[in-house]
Amino acid sequence: MQTIIKREGLKRSKFHAKRKETLATLPKYEARAVARFVRISPRKARSVINSIRGKNVSEAFNLLEFSSKKAARIVYNVLKSAVANATNNLGLSEENLYVAACYVNDGPRMKRVWPRGRGRADIIQKRMSHITVIVRDREKENETKAK
Repeated sequence: MQTIIKREGLKRSKFHAKRKETLATLPKYEARAVARFVRISPRKARSVINSIRGKNVSEAFNLLEFSSKKAARIVYNVLKSAVANATNNLGLSEENLYVAACYVNDGPRMKRVWPRGRGRADIIQKRMSHITVIVRDREKENETKAK
């Protein structure tokens, strides 16, 4: 027979409470998606991210689909996830969505050793990225600004 131990007085971290407050203050016409620890250099990902900022979702999908860069495939999936969050969780229509904000932050770096001549060694830094895409509904945003 198992006994259930009740723990009283335990609180979650301050970070959790702060994050919960932040999510509660987000507007109801905004959805986001984040891909963390992606194995691509932030500099290379930013070149793709900058090309879709401010564009309609359908236009952004077209740009990413026909881009030959590796980062385009990753950003495409993040954008697809943000659109799915907007349609499924908030009930927004995909036609009115646009990329309100998108950015790439540095993630951790994996450090590898590259042997060189005369017994020396160089360090190779394999960089990671955190990619965030935020989509908004243009019509609902204009309605709230008009009020």
